[in-house]
Amino acid sequence: MTWDPRHLPSQAGKTFVVTGGNAGIGYFISEQLAAAGGRVVIACRSAKRADAAIAAIRRRVPAAELEHVALDLSSYESVRAAAASLAGRRIDAIIENAGVIMPSRHREVTVDGNERMFGTNHLGHFLLTALLYPTLAATPGARVVAMGSGATRLTRPRLDDLQSEKQFSPFAVYGWSKHATQAFGFELDRRLRAVRSPVIALVAHPGGGQDGNSPTRPGVMEPSTRARILAKLLFFTGGGKETAAWSAVRAATDPEAVGGEYWGPRGGLTGPPVRQKPVASSSRATFGAALWTASEKLVGQKFPV
Repeated sequence: MTWDPRHLPSQAGKTFVVTGGNAGIGYFISEQLAAAGGRVVIACRSAKRADAAIAAIRRRVPAAELEHVALDLSSYESVRAAAASLAGRRIDAIIENAGVIMPSRHREVTVDGNERMFGTNHLGHFLLTALLYPTLAATPGARVVAMGSGATRLTRPRLDDLQSEKQFSPFAVYGWSKHATQAFGFELDRRLRAVRSPVIALVAHPGGGQDGNSPTRPGVMEPSTRARILAKLLFFTGGGKETAAWSAVRAATDPEAVGGEYWGPRGGLTGPPVRQKPVASSSRATFGAALWTASEKLVGQKFPV
């Protein structure tokens, strides 16, 4: 089918949970789903920033159905509270967009003692999905969209050092955390298919998304003149946050999308979202199974599939 990311099929009656849906790519995922008629639950830490995102969306989509649920993916306690708040509702898709990108030159840990990027980007989403699986399974056709990254093509997975205690470099550890998010999405889909679950899992990567190429959204996205100029000079690094949202939105809404698929910009960094092939290390079943077992142990939660 011909897919126009600017004119989505109606999502009326559907509910989407977008982690980190208050800012950056996540904001535009939320805006696009709301514009298509979907109810959007913005799951993020800051109520103030969530309110700003909701106000920005309603300026463009006055009838938008929006809600904020508090979620800090770096805290198991917060993840469990958010899951309890969402449990039992209709959820058609969880778009697992939130994450931290190289927050420091030095290794940092979460409140639960996990390396910050791995703990936030992967373990938080793993726990959230495990807790919400029964809720997802109650809605036939529900989807989990894991957010990957092109950084997986430049780094290697590291099962022998999950928490980056032996070696730490910001970019390598970020890439490793994204290998984990991708591997989780693919392994989840394998397990869902094995038990003939009504839920499917897909993986998307955004390509490049520069602030300077992004449309202005007062209170949420206000690129400076310097950022605009820099984006023009670095045109080869991709589009803006709006177009970077397209891959995850298509994975969440395309009626022809199939579990286990990997969606990304046609041009690699920018362009219409198309099916692509992930790096073998992220999609390998042996890697996914080993990561799954380790993740269950680290979060202290069995995943019921």
